[in-house]
Amino acid sequence: MNETLQKKRVLVIGLGASGLSAAHLLLEKGLPAEPESASRTDVELILNDCRDAVEGLEPFRERSNVRIVLGGHPSELLDGLDLIVLSPGVPELPILREADARSIPIVGEVELASWSIESSLVAITGTNGKSTVTSLLGAIAEAAGERYFMGGNLGVPLSELARMDDAPELGIVELSSYQLERVDRFRAEIAILLNLSDDHLDRYEDFGAYAAAKGAIFKNQGPGDVAIVRVNDALSASLARVGRGKVERYLDPEGVHIAQGEIVDAVSGFRFPLSELALLGKHNHENACAAVLAARHLGYEDEVIARALRTFRGLPHRMMRVDEIEERLFIDDSKATNVGSTLAALEGLRDHPGAIVLIAGGKDKGGSYAPLAPLAKEKLRALVALGEARPLLSNAFSELTEVRLAETMAEAVPLAFQLSRPGDLILLSPACSSLDQYRSYIERGESFAEAVGALKERRNRELNGENGKRSER
Repeated sequence: MNETLQKKRVLVIGLGASGLSAAHLLLEKGLPAEPESASRTDVELILNDCRDAVEGLEPFRERSNVRIVLGGHPSELLDGLDLIVLSPGVPELPILREADARSIPIVGEVELASWSIESSLVAITGTNGKSTVTSLLGAIAEAAGERYFMGGNLGVPLSELARMDDAPELGIVELSSYQLERVDRFRAEIAILLNLSDDHLDRYEDFGAYAAAKGAIFKNQGPGDVAIVRVNDALSASLARVGRGKVERYLDPEGVHIAQGEIVDAVSGFRFPLSELALLGKHNHENACAAVLAARHLGYEDEVIARALRTFRGLPHRMMRVDEIEERLFIDDSKATNVGSTLAALEGLRDHPGAIVLIAGGKDKGGSYAPLAPLAKEKLRALVALGEARPLLSNAFSELTEVRLAETMAEAVPLAFQLSRPGDLILLSPACSSLDQYRSYIERGESFAEAVGALKERRNRELNGENGKRSER
């Protein structure tokens, strides 16, 4: 570090995993003295959170150049400030409006991390499917024996890659709209926008603002970079053209697409039978096409891609088989926290011969449930509405299918079973946030699995009891 440079004062707002990782990065590597500069300057750090107690602060408490302020965001924190680093998801606060008025730069954790990263980046965003595509690309890199970083919105903050002294040459990064709101110089050599549908309208002024946040993934791409979007998605293509990368479309018959039960790459000649793909649902077949297209641009051999497709089992709580009880298959799609995700799940199961009993609900996110109506009428045997959104779901679906209300998952699962018939699917795909009753979609999915397990035990006891009575006769 160049000790002759004046220290810069930096405020980190939001002390979750991303904020704390950014704080460690700032203390370890400082800030560029100037944009694009290799020279670094030390920092004076202010760590700030609205909560009164935050875990993970112990390494910072004894540092003379760190001040910790909890329980609010007083405006005096802006005095003498050079930069604000925001954790993803921090709402629009009065202190941020005042910082903008004072022309204090504000960046997100992803932007900050990108200033210290030399690895090539593949960045994936979209309303739905981004975790699956990110993880599948990681599986392909793994099959090739390549060292890589995988993270971003998928568990590990991007700042952790920036902190590495011996960083891998490849970073595979899932990015949410929140993480893309405050990017300035961030650039991905391959940027993927899978799809766009109503989501987070409780945060954004309208759908256009949400789409613009997602589209920021492309804005710094250069002529040698690649922008990947879905075929026939005019909005995503227009966002991709904001950058200067080459726009390619997955599901394009002239590129990577699905034909006659196979994933086919018309450019490389790659072919892979869908029957050998472990992922469930049409939407996951399409996600695989996006990953195959990106993998081709990364230079992976066909055999490596095929091996990864054959062995990749998907992610927990994303169209995951939980159990089967008396010829009813239970599927956990708790990650479906918006209407678009649930629509994709229903479309992916459209060809299943049985009907679907859908468990949906939670904390409503402000979008319309109308896109689900055609498939609800065609495919649902019943809907079990759960959580705060119960009245909204009941109003939206009562004329389309039978609707029953449940307060808890322990109540919803047996109710769904009662409404089903042999051969049906019982699908948890909530179309809502989990935050009315759970800390995360993960906890909600675990609650679903526990309720299914309890139901199976009870049904087994009941059936064994009936068999015992028959034998006594």
